[in-house]
Amino acid sequence: MTDVAAYPHELKPIAAEDGGGFVASFPDIPGCLGVGDTPEAALADGRQALFACIDALKASDRTPPEPSGG
Repeated sequence: MTDVAAYPHELKPIAAEDGGGFVASFPDIPGCLGVGDTPEAALADGRQALFACIDALKASDRTPPEPSGG
């Protein structure tokens, strides 16, 4: 099982005119994002997305990248 906590993440606020909240991204897996009203919610959503991205890579016989360690 892949340790998603090992993947570095970035948290950024979403502008109020775009709905507000936060977005979590994972530089090692481009396009893998999570959103939420709080930083914690965005990171939790992002970790679920990260699991799904890693599972999709494995299902297509692609090796997920190793975490860069941040």
